[in-house]
Amino acid sequence: MPMNDFMVFMKDNWGWIVSFVTIFGSILVYVYRHIRALQRGVQALLRAQMVDNYQHYHGKGFAPLYARESFENLWRNYEALGANGVFSDIHNKFMALPTHEEPSTHNDLRD
Repeated sequence: MPMNDFMVFMKDNWGWIVSFVTIFGSILVYVYRHIRALQRGVQALLRAQMVDNYQHYHGKGFAPLYARESFENLWRNYEALGANGVFSDIHNKFMALPTHEEPSTHNDLRD
């Protein structure tokens, strides 16, 4: 009659069990919300840095190798946090930038 013993235990201790489940569930919800907020915050910081890098190097017309490696690292971590793909275009444009400054195409005026 182990089932009968279980039912007696549940009947005698139902208040404690409900309290434990409620507290444990509340803790899980709290932790989940905070982890999700941290993920979104980090993702926003990564996004802001990528936009800043893109604007800076796009204005220069080239992105050195170290800048490309840094941008790629930002991109990989951004995607790992569940990016929605909006920045794929910026990523592709950044990676398409030349790695060094293009020589000037205008002729110097010489005497």
